[in-house]
Amino acid sequence: MPLWDYGSLSRFKNFRGFFQYKMREVQMREFQLGYSVHTVRSHGASLAKTHMHDWLILLLLVVIEFILYLTPPFYRYVGKDMMTNLKYPLLDNTVPVWTVPIYAVLLPVVIFLFVYFRRRDIYDLHHAILGLLFSILVTAVITDAIKNAVGRPRPDFFWRCFPDGKDVYDQLGNVICNGEESVIKEGHKSFPSGHTSWSFAGLGFLSLYLSGKLQAFDREGHVAKLCIIFLPLLAASLVAISRVDDYWHHWQDVFAGGLLGLVVATFCYLQFFPPPYHPQGWGPYAYFRELEESGAYSQAAATVNPLNAEPMDSHVESKEDDNDGFLGLHLARDSTMPLEDVESGRR
Repeated sequence: MPLWDYGSLSRFKNFRGFFQYKMREVQMREFQLGYSVHTVRSHGASLAKTHMHDWLILLLLVVIEFILYLTPPFYRYVGKDMMTNLKYPLLDNTVPVWTVPIYAVLLPVVIFLFVYFRRRDIYDLHHAILGLLFSILVTAVITDAIKNAVGRPRPDFFWRCFPDGKDVYDQLGNVICNGEESVIKEGHKSFPSGHTSWSFAGLGFLSLYLSGKLQAFDREGHVAKLCIIFLPLLAASLVAISRVDDYWHHWQDVFAGGLLGLVVATFCYLQFFPPPYHPQGWGPYAYFRELEESGAYSQAAATVNPLNAEPMDSHVESKEDDNDGFLGLHLARDSTMPLEDVESGRR
């Protein structure tokens, strides 16, 4: 065999050995930090049982939302002098209703799953999905309840009420609509905007989630992180603007809807996660509580042969791993937890 073949084979064996060595080192660190033990198989059943009542409440919210959707709104008095601001053309939705659950619910869930497959933390996945669904459904119930109670006409109400363009009023000056009943009913649901509230409830929750995972407020000055967490809010804002452009809502409707969705999203996020600026903002409360209660890290460290990995520093910092991100854009791991605290299960 030529000499260069022996050299290539030797270099390949050295590279393979180094790669296996680094993989053992990564596995040891993740095992010590608990990333490989909080999976669907190991903790999924107990976690679902613990939050069984929360999921039942979600189902109750779905039923309430369905009832509110079928409930007719308050038919507010609409006089002829009010029609000046209600004669905008009747247009189709730029953002169809069926797309709202896709970008406000499914898109965040896909990102949650990506984080789960990277960190293997069922607490993070479960609480992110549960918090998102609560944010969406609580916002939907509040939005539709207010819609039905207020009964504000949409900007295109004239053409919903009088599709032939001939307006008719009773002796009190109120409209006598001759349009399709379902179209007229929808015309009394202007305030607040459902598209906008759903968008900010789902994408606002996603923005908070990303800010915690990326440690956007770690005081290291990575503005790129802010650009990422602002993207969901920008998308929600564009949806809100489209509602005004389509003449389905007044500007007050989308302002109130956006504020409602963002406030509910914040409350629901903080129910499961620390604030994004908190040192532990990268993980849910339940994760750290599990660390305190398990006390299994000393055993985990003892099961790993210390000859298979290099000594770890006293602080395990995600920013030291060049393979986890660039420009400071890391899915945060615990960058402030001393090794002795990890091994003793304290935090």
